Amino acid sequence: MTFRNDLLCAAAAAPFALCAVALSPLPLFAQDNAPADADILTDVIVVTATGSNQDTDQIEAPRQIALPADAVAVAARAPGAAVIGNGALSGQLSYRGLFGERVLGRVNGQRFASGGPNAMDPPLHYAPSILVDRIEIARGVASVSQGPSLAGAVNAQLVQVPYSAGPDARLTGSLAAQYRSVDNSYALGGTVGISTQNWRLGVIASREEGDDYEFPGGTAADTAFERNLYGVNGGFKLGEGEVFAEYRRSETDPSGNPSFAMDIIYFNTDFMQAGYRGEVADDVSLNLRIGHVAVRHLMDNQTLRSPAPSAMMARATFADADSTTGEASLRFGSDNRNVTIGADFELVDKFVQITNPNNADFYLDAQADLAADRFGGFVQLRGGVGNAEFELGTRLDRTTQDAGIPGVGSAVPMGPRNLAAAFAATPREASDTTVDVVLRGWVPGEVVTPRFTLARKQRVPSLLERFAWLPTEASYGLADGNIYVGNQALEPETAYIAEAGVDIDSGTVSLRPTIFYRRVDNYIQGTPFDATPGVVDSPVEMVAAMNGDATPLMFRNVDAELYGMDLDFRADLTASFALEGTASWVRGKRRDIADNLYRVPPSNLRLAAIWQQDRWSAGAEMVAAAAQHDVSATNSEAPSSGYAVFNLFGGMQVTPDIAINAGIENLFDKLYRPHLSGLNRVGASDVLVGEKLPGAGRGVWVRANLSF
Repeated sequence: MTFRNDLLCAAAAAPFALCAVALSPLPLFAQDNAPADADILTDVIVVTATGSNQDTDQIEAPRQIALPADAVAVAARAPGAAVIGNGALSGQLSYRGLFGERVLGRVNGQRFASGGPNAMDPPLHYAPSILVDRIEIARGVASVSQGPSLAGAVNAQLVQVPYSAGPDARLTGSLAAQYRSVDNSYALGGTVGISTQNWRLGVIASREEGDDYEFPGGTAADTAFERNLYGVNGGFKLGEGEVFAEYRRSETDPSGNPSFAMDIIYFNTDFMQAGYRGEVADDVSLNLRIGHVAVRHLMDNQTLRSPAPSAMMARATFADADSTTGEASLRFGSDNRNVTIGADFELVDKFVQITNPNNADFYLDAQADLAADRFGGFVQLRGGVGNAEFELGTRLDRTTQDAGIPGVGSAVPMGPRNLAAAFAATPREASDTTVDVVLRGWVPGEVVTPRFTLARKQRVPSLLERFAWLPTEASYGLADGNIYVGNQALEPETAYIAEAGVDIDSGTVSLRPTIFYRRVDNYIQGTPFDATPGVVDSPVEMVAAMNGDATPLMFRNVDAELYGMDLDFRADLTASFALEGTASWVRGKRRDIADNLYRVPPSNLRLAAIWQQDRWSAGAEMVAAAAQHDVSATNSEAPSSGYAVFNLFGGMQVTPDIAINAGIENLFDKLYRPHLSGLNRVGASDVLVGEKLPGAGRGVWVRANLSF
């Protein structure tokens, strides 16, 4: 059976949003009906309501969503998820205490490498909220068929023109526009195209722009943003399947990142992919996909940053990242009883160069010709024993990594030059074989569905963690002011995972609690560079001290554990009135020393009351977080205070194809600082240097949707 429930939820950066979360299977086509009971362990957050003329059985979103520019703030509405705030367009998803490259991120099913050395462009950077149709989150543990990932997996599916119902070509589309007062931002976007029952062709585009946001007490400087996206996609049905292709161009223009040492000047990124999905014979399904993503990036510390640094300290960093991916799989059997075999690959090339725009002889190849090639295969069985359903899969991956010899300009001081020469003398290559095993089971019931998961998951160290020879703040978005260096001796992380939960749906009340435990061997975390922190007695510490931190950290393997529980719930108290929300708690510890893991979110609760009529709705919600005192001493993490924020919203379906929604965020203008927010690095701001960036203050928003 399939459980479906609407979930009211609130964004931390844009304090409220209404999301529909459906435990529904993923469709073969974006608009096709889905087979029941295909995947009970997938959360689907429906962001953009489908038009009344689309043939689909998806839940229509209530449309009361105050869309933040950063789609990660929408994904963070799922139970167990949280947003790491690193800027208006650079947030990362934390899932049950794990974040960064441990959480697999994709857009339209395509995986790719971040272009920024500090992850200013994590995967959901390329999914403007105004264009997101739905966000699919693997609940707890991702299936082996989705590829390697230590934690869950998230996929943002952008809007597309659907197939129409008849043979005649038909113009169709959906458009949305939003204004938000707290940062004087606007967002416009949508898709328009033509289709028949056999083919579709559409264009997609969006434009977003916002100023520095207001908070109780002033303005958070250097938080303005600007981004454009445009592209084309299409498909045609071939037999019982679909051939599809798409191209998108994402252009992020100057956007502030106050928690980093530099700001985004541009991200110019091209996405291309094509493939086939569908049946090729009775009870035989084929999935083929090949894609390429090219990221070109510039960040600096003088274009937007105020006060600007001296000419000698001016920096501009250029970064390229190219990802080529491919996958193929065959499924034998029906939707509920099948065997799937598949193979995939991912080829990544990266290059990062730090320059001084005022001195052509100053440059350092901080990441010189980095490459990572992964080839993998998997087998996955879907079956049942009596009343119980299960999914059992295993995958094997082989990853090779290497780095080139860094170039260094003649104006660079001797310390970094010596480190570059020392790095050039090392092997600069590594290879790892990883094995994942996942068993997921559940016993479908009319009211109660117990479920469990057992898994072994591995993650290969990133190119940055292995080959960062130059002590810098590049850390895949930790944004904590610490300086890090890589470690070629790193071993892959290995997580042993156990989860248990139950889905209860009585018709008027639904409740989905889950408890989980993750034991992670060889967890990768920054640790003191040597046994005498603060004593500058090595070349690395000397260079780090030149860069403002005499206590650098080196990525090393440690032992860790995470455990906790989360849930979502809904109670339809009357035909028109409902309460719904989420609650999450996670605890992260080091097992090798007496310390806590870094950047673990505090306990949090979201509770909403909704009054729904045929054509209009209204509601209020509370977003609350407890204080977080279980912080990492190793990473100099500061504790944070708890808070509660209240919001109002309402909307009206003006016609079947036009909806207008509006609301007030942070109703009482509460000053609060989310624990996972980055630290401010901007001097000319009403936020003190070194303080956590606060949440947005009181503001109004209005949004309109049109479908045709």
